[in-house]
Amino acid sequence: MSIDISPRLLRYFLAVAEELHFGRAATRLYIAQPSLSHQIRKLEETLGTPLFARSSRRVQLTAAGRTLVREAPKALAALEQAVQLTRLAGSGVATTIRLGYTPVTGFDTLTTLLEALREDHPDLMVDAREFFSAEIPERIRAGELDIGLALAPQPVDGVAGEILRQETVAALLSIRHHLADTPRIPVAALRDETLLLFPRHLAPVYYDGIVAAFREAGFEPEICAFDAPPVYAMLARLAGGREIGLAPASFAEHAATTAAGIVVRDVVDPPILADLSILWRATDPSPALANVLATARHCAEKHKWLRDPGT
Repeated sequence: MSIDISPRLLRYFLAVAEELHFGRAATRLYIAQPSLSHQIRKLEETLGTPLFARSSRRVQLTAAGRTLVREAPKALAALEQAVQLTRLAGSGVATTIRLGYTPVTGFDTLTTLLEALREDHPDLMVDAREFFSAEIPERIRAGELDIGLALAPQPVDGVAGEILRQETVAALLSIRHHLADTPRIPVAALRDETLLLFPRHLAPVYYDGIVAAFREAGFEPEICAFDAPPVYAMLARLAGGREIGLAPASFAEHAATTAAGIVVRDVVDPPILADLSILWRATDPSPALANVLATARHCAEKHKWLRDPGT
């Protein structure tokens, strides 16, 4: 059975409980004493139990009244918090944004965006979760995520997006690899090499773009699919093996500084490009989402994440 009790009634009750005198409580509340007495009786009737033991000489709390003295402030505080969060969420000042990101964007791009959001919107809470690129659009459409950073995502109905960062794909290889001393590796030089990539289904558009670049150079790449997250397991394999990993340059550069025995080299003639997109539900009217998008676009401009068409 639902019970309809207004916050005003609880505040009236607490005033009487503190004063243990209806006259003083009425004065404190700026209402007439008969009106206050009527409101307290209304509350007691709603709860089905007396809250005060009244006599001509004094007013005392009953056991039920003492329980409500303990619980009423909690209820009022929870209601106030709900109101505040609702107002802030409506203004876009504070809420929680569920953000999905890919392993290769979880370093430079994500870190830069989160730092900017902390500065622009300190009350915004970001729940960041890692997924592969192919998962993110579907999770946004299903309402599991509010926004996503995905590498070359496939179009999904109801999910809007735009390119946030464009960069070249770089090579990751062991310091003992025979190409480690080549600062700029032509695509043609990879003809006889084994490329270590995550399976196509995890980021199909990105995977196909890499394959297409090699086919345009006149050969079919030899690819070894690596299906064992996390990313650091792939780096450990590269450090001790003969394969060459290909990844967006920002991730590759980070990996080279954190994984022992790994170097990063540019891939050229032609360079292979990777597009990172920011995605969101097309029908999401959230002001907080609009704030995140504005900050992301500012990051792209400030850090020159979008390539000049002439370069």
